[in-house]
Amino acid sequence: MASLKNYYQKLYSCPIVELSGYASAFQLKGRIFAYLNFDGPTGTGKDALAEGMLALAVERGDLKKGQTVVEASAGSFATALTIAGRQSGHPVVLAVPSGISTQRQKQLEDLGARLVFSSSTQGRSALEELARKTARECGGYFIDFFSNDDNPEYHRRVTGPAILNNCPGLDTIVAGVGSGGTITGVGEYVRAWENQIRMVAVEPYESQAIGGGFPGRHQIPGLGAGFVPENYNPYVVDRVMAVTSADAAQAARQVLRTDAVPASASAGATLCAARRLVEEGRAGRVLCVFCGRALYE
Repeated sequence: MASLKNYYQKLYSCPIVELSGYASAFQLKGRIFAYLNFDGPTGTGKDALAEGMLALAVERGDLKKGQTVVEASAGSFATALTIAGRQSGHPVVLAVPSGISTQRQKQLEDLGARLVFSSSTQGRSALEELARKTARECGGYFIDFFSNDDNPEYHRRVTGPAILNNCPGLDTIVAGVGSGGTITGVGEYVRAWENQIRMVAVEPYESQAIGGGFPGRHQIPGLGAGFVPENYNPYVVDRVMAVTSADAAQAARQVLRTDAVPASASAGATLCAARRLVEEGRAGRVLCVFCGRALYE
């Protein structure tokens, strides 16, 4: 095996695994594959995404050498961005809610992020406004990953081609919706090259903003932001499916037993949706995008 220039080269090359054990356990008359996009330090697909979005901004000339990067996030993207920023020489400032836990605050600061706090009760809109203000004041670049086309562009360049080049003959691709970048980027690439493949978006049953329902609390980290992200392109989505938090967690546990894949709840949600499609006779060769892993010790 050749040595790599950096760890991100590995993250750009995600394996595709057939979940034959899972299909057999449910006696499915179809084949299910998983694109495993979760080998980075956060255990999510956001690690490669953060580095890729920074690279795209540099390529376009919007992000200058050594310029500060600002984001409104305290979650996994915040971690991924802080690590990617350090690797590429860009200080990171994060706009976070004042209620963030002391432990989480310390984790982000230990990685090198500078935090600015919002005491507003207006949720994400207040965080985004604080991030924009901070970027103006420090001459920084607001990455804005929920609304920045570099998010789906990464998936147009990397995830979509990787899936079509390495798993031919698909009739369906299933992806969860968090920031909207994966389903949009992959869907737009697929529409351009393999228009007969159906794209299925997955969100939590308890929070169905994508499907036109009401937002709510759920237990599927990475999915269901509670609003429709600007990155989300509904015109490339053939169907939206809702999966309960309980069913998502159960599917994640099952695929660990059947195929040794450490799927997170968000990955379990896409797998549960894929299984339903096969059981309904609406898919015969389906791929799920797994954007998170569970950690076991």
